[in-house]
Amino acid sequence: MKIILIATILLSLYMNISEAQQLKSTTSFFTVRLKPHQDLKKQLMVFAEKNKIKAGFVATCVGSLEQVNLRYANRPSGTLLKGHFEILSLSGTFSDTSAHLHLSVADSTGKTIGGHLLDNNQIYTTAEIVVGELLDVEFTRELDSTYGYQELVIRARKK
Repeated sequence: MKIILIATILLSLYMNISEAQQLKSTTSFFTVRLKPHQDLKKQLMVFAEKNKIKAGFVATCVGSLEQVNLRYANRPSGTLLKGHFEILSLSGTFSDTSAHLHLSVADSTGKTIGGHLLDNNQIYTTAEIVVGELLDVEFTRELDSTYGYQELVIRARKK
């Protein structure tokens, strides 16, 4: 019985890996610099729309913020903080219609916080961002009944 269970798990993992391997993609990179008082998320979405990005991801981001607006895990709304914050990381996926991004920042004492990126994260001095685009796939978001959130769906891009 244990052997059958292990074989079933291994086959399931293989099938998932095989399916993912069918969605390999070539990648193109962009560099973006945001300036003081611009909104981090809004500007990324403007960039994605302008460049018709269907499957984007943040490769790296450094800079600073004068205002942070994050939604912490399992909270219904965001928390707005004012001050000076260093951007430690920005990661996630996005398209020209949606985004799922997480941000980590540190305040002037080094205290680090992070969460789901919302609108109203205002650049202080700069945000230097490298964005990748997967050219052979596209991202959409569809309702996942497990928890009721719009979750990532990856499809081969229509040529």
